[in-house]
Amino acid sequence: MGIAAETQPEEKASSEVIAVGKRWTLNDFDIGKPLGRGKFGHVYLAREKESNHIVALKVLFKSQLKQSQVEHQLRREVEIQSHLRHPNILRLYGYFYDQKRVYLILEYAAKGELYKELQKCTYFSERRAATYVASLARALIYCHGKHVIHRDIKPENLLVGAQGELKIADFGWSVHTFSRRQTMCGTLDYLPPEMVESLEHDANVDIWGLGVLCYEFLYGVPPFEAKELSDTYRRIMQVDLKFPTKPIVSSAAKDLISQMLVKDSSQRLPLHKLLEHPWIVQNAEPSGIYKG
Repeated sequence: MGIAAETQPEEKASSEVIAVGKRWTLNDFDIGKPLGRGKFGHVYLAREKESNHIVALKVLFKSQLKQSQVEHQLRREVEIQSHLRHPNILRLYGYFYDQKRVYLILEYAAKGELYKELQKCTYFSERRAATYVASLARALIYCHGKHVIHRDIKPENLLVGAQGELKIADFGWSVHTFSRRQTMCGTLDYLPPEMVESLEHDANVDIWGLGVLCYEFLYGVPPFEAKELSDTYRRIMQVDLKFPTKPIVSSAAKDLISQMLVKDSSQRLPLHKLLEHPWIVQNAEPSGIYKG
């Protein structure tokens, strides 16, 4: 079963080489090396025979999805991601299934997982961090314009494309919403106060998540991390934000983070204002691609 969604002008969609609306089977692909393994299955490099297009094929086991009661979450993820067209969002070209497995046909991000790169570097330069944060802000503005809240922005959910461009890859916790949500989800270190308290929340949760991510890019650890979960909860609720003396980070970067990590969600710096912030203007690559 293929996807059916209009191509947005902001991207020369590589779906032009992938047949839209096709009924897929495993025979349509040559399977290559494994790219990674997740909780519910594996991801492989694959080539679509008809177009010769290289993709990532995510293979999920139905039994494991059922056991963890995440079928609904997967359906929602497929529904949302297949309709999104943005250079900083990983494309989902289509999906198919057999008796035991579900297969997602995904864009291949050649430079792999961002969190591995962050682990290798410990922390990023301000130019690199600003480029990534600006790219994500643009992608989230696009999502919010389509009434999609991501709710789980973190390094593990980001991939790097062949040119060095960042791509949001995982939409497992995202929601199509025209109303406020109350579900507790996502990763504790990245959860905003309103989600920790299971209060109503809206698209401003993604501003908080991006603020936490910006901090982690620059310091190598999330801002509210603590040994005990209860301490992390407390630090989030109190917005106990401390900036270490090392590595040295500019006051402009700290100012931006401080404007995003605000307890009252309505007072967080809007994403379009983030793109005008002096730190972003002075440091982010206009192309959105970090070359190193």
